[in-house]
Amino acid sequence: MDQHPSEHGARRRLLFVAGAIVLFGITGCSRLSDVHWNPFTSRYPAPTDAPRADNYSYIIGPGDTLNIFVWRNPELSTSTPVRPDGKFSTNLVEDLQASGKTPTELAREIETALSEYIRDPLVTVTVGGFVGEYYEQVRVVGEASQPQAIPYRKNMTVLDLMITVGGLTEFAAGNKATIVRTSGNGQQQYNVRLEDLVKDGDITANVAMQPGDILIIPEAWF
Repeated sequence: MDQHPSEHGARRRLLFVAGAIVLFGITGCSRLSDVHWNPFTSRYPAPTDAPRADNYSYIIGPGDTLNIFVWRNPELSTSTPVRPDGKFSTNLVEDLQASGKTPTELAREIETALSEYIRDPLVTVTVGGFVGEYYEQVRVVGEASQPQAIPYRKNMTVLDLMITVGGLTEFAAGNKATIVRTSGNGQQQYNVRLEDLVKDGDITANVAMQPGDILIIPEAWF
């Protein structure tokens, strides 16, 4: 005789709790006290010590569009894309590296290149497209409605990120989501409470993102 769906769900929950109890017995109390782990919450700390990147400057990356203005030289002013190799070519400037530099830094280098042909060039570079360097992009993987890589924006928060990717799927374990962050101290992992933030509107669960962060949203067990 087939089980009723509610009975099947109750049986799965009972098996999960039983398995958790067995796991507690195997690991031992000393291990659990060291890691502060339990089967219902993440074992990673919240990123309360992560400051906002207030001094962040945009870094040009492959796929960006460069708008180059050369004062009093309209024939040299142009728009050009940054190639996949991070370089670009334009009037009187060939294969100049753009990727990895700020627009101001690039403008100074274009001035140096043009100074061989014109006297005291003044250059301004603005950027369109905003793809940015790959290592600075923020990536969302797992149970997001639209997992993707997103160019980092100054003062970006995890709420901004969730709006961009369309929120959580119905299978997401939002409160077990983690941020993987690389810094001078190596790679760290932090817990974020996405379900509290997105579904319950708990703004205290909102945290600042950093360039290069990876947000991992796991699937719920049941």
